[in-house]
Amino acid sequence: MDTNLGLYFVSEVVGTAMLLLLGGGVVANVALKGTKGNGAGFLMVTWGWGLAVFAGVLVSAYSGAQLNPAVSIGLLVAGKITAAQFGVAVAAQMLGAFIGAVLCWLSYKEHFDMEPDAATKLGVFSTGPANRSYAWNLVTEIIATFVLVFVIFGFADYGVAEVGVPAGLGGVSALPVALLVVGIGVSLGGPTGYAINPARDLGPRIAHAILPIKGKGGSDWGYSWVPVVGPLIGGTLAALLAPSLLSLAA
Repeated sequence: MDTNLGLYFVSEVVGTAMLLLLGGGVVANVALKGTKGNGAGFLMVTWGWGLAVFAGVLVSAYSGAQLNPAVSIGLLVAGKITAAQFGVAVAAQMLGAFIGAVLCWLSYKEHFDMEPDAATKLGVFSTGPANRSYAWNLVTEIIATFVLVFVIFGFADYGVAEVGVPAGLGGVSALPVALLVVGIGVSLGGPTGYAINPARDLGPRIAHAILPIKGKGGSDWGYSWVPVVGPLIGGTLAALLAPSLLSLAA
């Protein structure tokens, strides 16, 4: 079956928007002043992001629920998707991430207005390092994203044959991906907040820069390249190494 690139685009937009609405939402709930979940802690954030992935995957089955340019570039390098599918997916992911961030802001508008700290507001939209060291922050993002994509490649029998995308990212097996994201968060999320997804970070950061957020401050563009470049490198390395390493482990 030929891939309908229009449906492919819509699938990735919807899934990534859901991911960012719920993922950004849990950060807003924990971080912003006056919310019901204020101060609930990092563990709530990691589980919230895992469930956000679960929801995003379930509503984007047609495209294989890539939702992440790092996953998409891994699939491209591995020959699982075409260059056209890759380009459409990444464009859709960026748009979906932007839309999800805007919806999150609308949901928490009054709490954004109440929150006095600009850095806290930015943290709802994008990641930032616990200790700013660009080289080591990059290493962390490469390793964490390598784990994400490598384990995804380890899922057995993934792939919607009709459109050439990973069914292991859809349906029932959305749960293992969600748990994988939780695991990465609690294990490797401390240094950088585990972006592991260029669209997740860049799309909402653009939304932060554009939206009329009261007292928002800057969007920290000096750091913005790290959660883009690191995941792309990690995803590419995982795709290149997965066939040989997984065959040895089988």
